[in-house]
Amino acid sequence: MADGTFAVLTLALGLWDMSQNHCPNEGCLAYNQVPSYTAISGGGVYFQDEHVDEEIYIRRDTRKAHGPFQMIYGLSVTGRGDAWAGLGHAYTMSNRSQSAYMQLHAMTGLYLQGGGPDLGGPIEFRSGIEFGLQGRSGARFGLAYDHRSNAGLYGDNLGLETIQLRVSIPTN
Repeated sequence: MADGTFAVLTLALGLWDMSQNHCPNEGCLAYNQVPSYTAISGGGVYFQDEHVDEEIYIRRDTRKAHGPFQMIYGLSVTGRGDAWAGLGHAYTMSNRSQSAYMQLHAMTGLYLQGGGPDLGGPIEFRSGIEFGLQGRSGARFGLAYDHRSNAGLYGDNLGLETIQLRVSIPTN
């Protein structure tokens, strides 16, 4: 899935939801407020199908949304000193009881190479998917998969993946 599949899914499902639930009521991309979260996750970093490092990732899912697209930003650091910081949007779907959820996200950011892989350049896009459970308090516990690459902006477009466990605490 190193080809931006999650970014396309985020857009496609979000646009469908927008047409069904937001356009008829308040406007397709109208500003609205949604529950905010601060998340911390950690897990393995994979480069060309090999485990190369561990990563800590802190992300903020803000209260601001335009239609179904929630504004988010985050920062990650690996054990070898690689860093990525970016911003973008998330699209979250829940079951009726809101105990289970799936979230897709797409972000644009800057990559600072430490002792880890050369990803071709400083602009790197991060997209991914998370599956999880939400407790009665609103806290979320999920398993996340992310992909980062430069989408062909540079000569090399080597991808980097992470698989992480994530805890998200509501911050309303």
